[in-house]
Amino acid sequence: MTVPEVAYLLGLSERQVFRLKARFRKWKERGIAHGNRGRPCRRRLGVQLKERVLRLRKGKYTGFNDHHFTEKLSEVEGISLSRETVRKWLREAEVEAVRKRRRSPHRCRREPMAQEGIMLQADGSFHDWLEGRGNYLTLIGTIDDATGWVPEDCFFAPHETTLGYLKLFYDLFRKRGLPLSVYADRHSIFWTGREPTEEEQLLNKRPKTQLGRALDELGIRLIPAYSSQAKGRIERLWGTFQDRLVSEMRLKGDRTEAGANVTLKEFIPQHNRKFTRKPSNPNPAWRPIPPEIDLKQILCIKKTRTVANDNTVAWEGKRLQIPPSKLKRSFAKREVEVRHLITDQVEVYYKNQRIARFGPQPARQNALQSTISHWEDLRYTQKLSERQVA
Repeated sequence: MTVPEVAYLLGLSERQVFRLKARFRKWKERGIAHGNRGRPCRRRLGVQLKERVLRLRKGKYTGFNDHHFTEKLSEVEGISLSRETVRKWLREAEVEAVRKRRRSPHRCRREPMAQEGIMLQADGSFHDWLEGRGNYLTLIGTIDDATGWVPEDCFFAPHETTLGYLKLFYDLFRKRGLPLSVYADRHSIFWTGREPTEEEQLLNKRPKTQLGRALDELGIRLIPAYSSQAKGRIERLWGTFQDRLVSEMRLKGDRTEAGANVTLKEFIPQHNRKFTRKPSNPNPAWRPIPPEIDLKQILCIKKTRTVANDNTVAWEGKRLQIPPSKLKRSFAKREVEVRHLITDQVEVYYKNQRIARFGPQPARQNALQSTISHWEDLRYTQKLSERQVA
């Protein structure tokens, strides 16, 4: 072989190949090895320094983590070393780390459900949807896990509320049917951390929120998500909406909640046409609503109250007067069930029979909601002033 051919094969210059040939003729195979092989590095740290560092770590600085120990060596002992060098010396001397790093778990991608209607992911996204042109809004919606289909029943509201989700599910279930499960985060609307009552303990029941109770009555399984990544499909949906939907509302100049909802109704069909995928099983899993079920009487807020001597019931800071009834002369001291419907009407039931009905009741704002609203208004005002200054 010629020198250019050898240089091409070895990735070396021709001059270097000539050098290697000369060294091979003089020292045979030993001439091919690097001249520094087997020689200690002239810039290596001394053995005495390493032994001193180990003595300090095992004695004076026992229990210090690697980073903290490296800082003390530099600040107090006058020994300037990198943290990696200190870490390597300590591990070679079998000095274990104070804080062991937990290995990241192996995660597997969860495949989408096989049929549409097996699982719905539900969530709310609180965001500056109007980009400073109005108040902060919360987009309440769902997405089908199998197809990525977004119902047109999603809507904007000031906050996430139980009635908001009940209205969303009512409109969706009435059109499509009942899904098998709902996947949601551990928001207090879906899950409660209170201790079970004695009655619940005797019946071996877990405490439920109003929304959890309604889904349970409809035979829909509520599945908790322990992280945002677990319900990543709806989280990615919010990311897409916060990009595309915000741009659409900016184009139309929406400034109010009503205008944002109009744009949302027009945007969702476009989104579904572009991003919806086909499920592996084309047969939908939606269940028909049994004819004996009244969705409005299930998807509502139900609470038990004791009737006062004057036949009134306390509800949301007001007294609701129960009119005379043929069912019973007086309901004083009786337990009744008050139902707040999604139409904001309030009905009173005694042994599953309606004894009173009241028109839409104005919602009472408690101290916590007032504080949250005040804080959000302040944050909105501050953000708007910063943009005006910019």
